[in-house]
Amino acid sequence: MQADFSGTLLIDFVIAATLVEWAALSLLWHRKQRGLPPSSLTWMLLPGLCLMLSVRSALLGLPWYSVTALLLLAGLTHLMDLRRRWNR
Repeated sequence: MQADFSGTLLIDFVIAATLVEWAALSLLWHRKQRGLPPSSLTWMLLPGLCLMLSVRSALLGLPWYSVTALLLLAGLTHLMDLRRRWNR
């Protein structure tokens, strides 16, 4: 059981589940105009995806600057999402 969660398999599953969630909620919006618009969903989910990609990069042993760049991108996208919400 422990081998199933070693490496990046678990984080890959979470990333895939997040992308499926985004696609399903976007489809719901386009078909029934219910829920959040895809642009709001994108800005809401993007920081988390960047964080997951940074963890995946660290687990793969990629250079520190790629992990740092993804963490910086997560912070910037989070700030952009907050700014969009604050201005409403």
